[in-house]
Amino acid sequence: MPSPSRTSLTRRTFLKQLAAGVAVAPFVTRGLMARAQMATGTIRHATFGAAGMAWADVQAIAKHPAVSVVAACDVDLNRTVEFRKKFPNARIYQDFRELLDKERDLDTVNVSTPDHMHATIGLAAMECGLHVYGQKPLTHDLYEARKMALTAREKKLVTQMGIQIHSGPEYRTAVKLVQSGAIGKVREVHTWSNKAWGEAGEQPQRVDAIPKDFNWNLWLGVCKERPFIGGGWYHPANWRKRLDFGTGTFGDMGCHIFDPVFNALALTAPISVRSEGAAPNAHSWATDAIVHYVYPGTEFTAGATLPVTWYDGKQRPPEDIQALVTGSKDGKADEKSKKLPDQGSIFIGTNGIMVLPHIGMPRLIGAEVKDMEIKKAVGADHWLQFIDAALGVGKTGANFDYAGPLSESVLLGSVASRFPQTTLEWDGPGLKFTNVAEANDYVKRAYRTW
Repeated sequence: MPSPSRTSLTRRTFLKQLAAGVAVAPFVTRGLMARAQMATGTIRHATFGAAGMAWADVQAIAKHPAVSVVAACDVDLNRTVEFRKKFPNARIYQDFRELLDKERDLDTVNVSTPDHMHATIGLAAMECGLHVYGQKPLTHDLYEARKMALTAREKKLVTQMGIQIHSGPEYRTAVKLVQSGAIGKVREVHTWSNKAWGEAGEQPQRVDAIPKDFNWNLWLGVCKERPFIGGGWYHPANWRKRLDFGTGTFGDMGCHIFDPVFNALALTAPISVRSEGAAPNAHSWATDAIVHYVYPGTEFTAGATLPVTWYDGKQRPPEDIQALVTGSKDGKADEKSKKLPDQGSIFIGTNGIMVLPHIGMPRLIGAEVKDMEIKKAVGADHWLQFIDAALGVGKTGANFDYAGPLSESVLLGSVASRFPQTTLEWDGPGLKFTNVAEANDYVKRAYRTW
């Protein structure tokens, strides 16, 4: 039972304080408890989410010999069956606030829920002094991503975003190649995914029965109340398509595929973003996006600015760009004749081209680089790196200081899609659009109290 000296917050007060950015006082001392616990070499861990990506995350984290998984929270108890089998002694909750209130000796958590609850749960955990492994995208909205990064920094917590390929040898090799100047200075980048998390059809006009042991109100969380639609319309996976809950293909894959671009070129906030694709409808994201970014140049780029373009669904880079990778336009085979990967990036440099599949080793193209030896970098386990860092051994590669700005870039593409054929000028430090006032309505949303 919680100590009487640490009064529990009501659920409503707890949420209001988080939304207002107020520190949650009853949990301040927990960071001291966690540090004392970790001094013994034991990490007490809880997972928010018990199936899907959460199941993958908690299994990977549990491989660390210092980890003891003591609790899980999932609003759908039907999806906790496998978790209960593997961790029979762990306690199960449906409400994340109850877990945080009762599990007073935690050290680390993973937040692997639908996107719309990443920030609320992540911030609550950090206010408790807990180290956080947060799934990508870091948050649903731009303001939330900034808040997560600032909170982690202020509280000096260990954090890691779930872009596990960041720690893999493939992306590490690509970053080293670019930063060593293998293809010269980079002039432009094209990056894409064949996934299509969106929907153009009509929303079903029906109200379905809420399944037993599934708490629809808790699943909605900070989002406005609405009737439940079954048949997989929202739960368990198609929430990615829905405006209020997911972030579309870009949110799902952008943080992965943009990662080596952002990392290798040391990018900061973009200057502008422009969508050439369709706008979302009233309920779901569109597919087949084309989003143009302009970033300030860095020491690894050829000019004062760098153009980066994202494509998803059926969209791909223009034919002349593809021809640099797949062969000449007349179809004759040469050393470049290889299939364009379903997901990946093309870095066009002053001395050559690098093709980086998701997930695969980079390939160099061009007379000056085609015979260059590529030394494969040493990879690391992204999840165990997080636990090691929580124990004071090493650092995480995708902490929220890095993952926050990366997620902001990705989420800017989502906002731009709402204003097609319009160049949105972005003030990164000010977290605002400077030329289209209406776009600022999508920087920060109002939370429902539930």
